Amino acid sequence: MEFSVKSGSPEKQRSACIVVGVFEPRRLSPIAEQLDKISDGYISALLRRGELEGKPGQTLLLHHVPNVLSERILLIGCGKERELDERQYKQVIQKTINTLNDTGSMEAVCFLTELHVKGRNNYWKVRQAVETAKETLYSFDQLKTNKSEPRRPLRKMVFNVPTRRELTSGERAIQHGLAIAAGIKAAKDLGNMPPNICNAAYLASQARQLADSYSKNVITRVIGEQQMKELGMHSYLAVGQGSQNESLMSVIEYKGNASEDARPIVLVGKGLTFDSGGISIKPSEGMDEMKYDMCGAAAVYGVMRMVAELQLPINVIGVLAGCENMPGGRAYRPGDVLTTMSGQTVEVLNTDAEGRLVLCDVLTYVERFEPEAVIDVATLTGACVIALGHHITGLMANHNPLAHELIAASEQSGDRAWRLPLGDEYQEQLESNFADMANIGGRPGGAITAGCFLS
Repeated sequence: MEFSVKSGSPEKQRSACIVVGVFEPRRLSPIAEQLDKISDGYISALLRRGELEGKPGQTLLLHHVPNVLSERILLIGCGKERELDERQYKQVIQKTINTLNDTGSMEAVCFLTELHVKGRNNYWKVRQAVETAKETLYSFDQLKTNKSEPRRPLRKMVFNVPTRRELTSGERAIQHGLAIAAGIKAAKDLGNMPPNICNAAYLASQARQLADSYSKNVITRVIGEQQMKELGMHSYLAVGQGSQNESLMSVIEYKGNASEDARPIVLVGKGLTFDSGGISIKPSEGMDEMKYDMCGAAAVYGVMRMVAELQLPINVIGVLAGCENMPGGRAYRPGDVLTTMSGQTVEVLNTDAEGRLVLCDVLTYVERFEPEAVIDVATLTGACVIALGHHITGLMANHNPLAHELIAASEQSGDRAWRLPLGDEYQEQLESNFADMANIGGRPGGAITAGCFLS
């Protein structure tokens, strides 16, 4: 799909479709008012007849409006004008894209970027429109032999900005939006890949391809089981030893700041490409979805792709901790005691609490980079979903300023996070009779004790 920006009057657009907003109750946006005046009140007459109230998600497609060059006008309900915030703006864009795609509008000029969104400028509105459009049209159909596509899909979207002075920032917003959207798509594609294709070796191949594509700034190193053994990463290795697929840790280094004082930000992603639970095997219902246990690594890969595409002036290291947790004759067992890379010992009480066993060794490994910050992303425990549901991510941190920045970023992006405590009192639940600690601490505060284990 192609995106561009322009600045022009709505009545002069020779597009297949013009998109404008309508507020509740039946209030035309400024651009819609211009079109109404040009058409001698055609649009307002329709609203008076009750064709559209302006509620969020409502649409009305008009054909051959008098005195308007565009073939069609799409009216989109935007809710109450004073309540149009980031979340509602994205929903309006999403509805717009779906409607255009379903009604055969192969190209459109969108004036929704001229709506007032509290606290947001035109750069943000254009960038969010691009990101939302790409996300709305996303589908994973690479493995289908018969792909279902709209007969006349949306192929070109032009965003209108109020003045020509804002064209440059609008073009930059499109560039940034496409880079971010590409990173999100890459993460989703990895997550959706079936586990017989996407194993640790596949993650490693994607990491290497990233270095090939951005060779100026990106270097990838893949660490296999033999090198892990030499490093003392016995906890990580234990998780994957029941699988025939080799465990591989992919280290992607992006260098955008050549200063010797520029310490890197390290991102660590849990990459369990399939988690059966191991000997402590999971119930069969829903086990197919355990291919998603590598979405932490997928997210880190997507971020690294985006950082490289935007050529950000920072140094970032992304680690994809790939392996597979399977039962088998060589699988690790409940009751085993493992020695981690840090030298601490862990008693395995449940082999399905495997993510922390992988990540603890990776977190020790990345200390060699002397990072400015380490951010670990993982589908670490179902207890977090029990606590917060499916809409908010749990966040635990031992550095308050970084935690506050991440919470603020989550609010800005719409991908919200909520901070959970990391108190010493929770550590007592991890006490073991046979090792320095156990790998689980019981049901109470299960997400928190998982974080405490890694802290």
